[in-house]
Amino acid sequence: MSDSPDLQGAIAADAVAGTGTLVFEQPLNERMRTFLRLDFLYNQALHHNEHGSPWGSRAAMASLIDILAIGTRGDVRSDVLKELENHLTTLNDFESKPGVDTQRLKALTANLARLRADLMSASSSFLQPLRDSEFVSAIKHRSAIPGGTCEFDLPDYYFWLSQPDEARMRTFNQWLGLLRPLCDAIAELLWLTRQNGRSRAEIAKGGSFAITFERDNPLQLLRIALPAAARIYPEISGSHHRCSVRFLTWNGLATRPTQAAADVPFTLSRCT
Repeated sequence: MSDSPDLQGAIAADAVAGTGTLVFEQPLNERMRTFLRLDFLYNQALHHNEHGSPWGSRAAMASLIDILAIGTRGDVRSDVLKELENHLTTLNDFESKPGVDTQRLKALTANLARLRADLMSASSSFLQPLRDSEFVSAIKHRSAIPGGTCEFDLPDYYFWLSQPDEARMRTFNQWLGLLRPLCDAIAELLWLTRQNGRSRAEIAKGGSFAITFERDNPLQLLRIALPAAARIYPEISGSHHRCSVRFLTWNGLATRPTQAAADVPFTLSRCT
């Protein structure tokens, strides 16, 4: 985790369906931060593309442009392959241990091996067709300008958006197909990371809580679960060795949040 004093913007909140619980996630290294962002953007693109409207396609394209921006920084594919290999090695070590559900272990191992094979077959230039597309590049360039993708700026984009929904969605699905091996593997790695989390009930005295990390057992992700009805959310800041959490009370959009004065019970998950 970086030394920034305010990492609230890096916290991703998601509702746990049917439980009335909000889970706030904090990545603790750059790799996990990248994985979470790519997973978020990929799911956002899928969601908007399924709406089958020109506005949905615009929103999906914005997510695709952001994915390309992240994908061109560093070698994300190699990072994902490395993580898949690490998990496969760990799972193989479990085969000889007593009390292991061998059927479930085999299924999980087979799934990881399939994801690894799909990503390896995609080659390191899997994003090249999107990078070489003049159509996508023009949208990416104009997207840096507020309102820069209006119809008078990009008449070809406007023409494509006016095509029948099925044709437009089919084209976008082809683009997403190039990303699928990477994003499917990332989704599985995030699931494994969350499953490896050690959860325990905690209490933040006066709305404050400190977390110290073990140097010999580095964590990748923190997860903080709170009742949605509590109208409280965490603000996390810190360094590689420890972090602090302030629990803030939501007072509406017109009033600044305030630190919770009472003790705040929550569930903390430390994910390796």
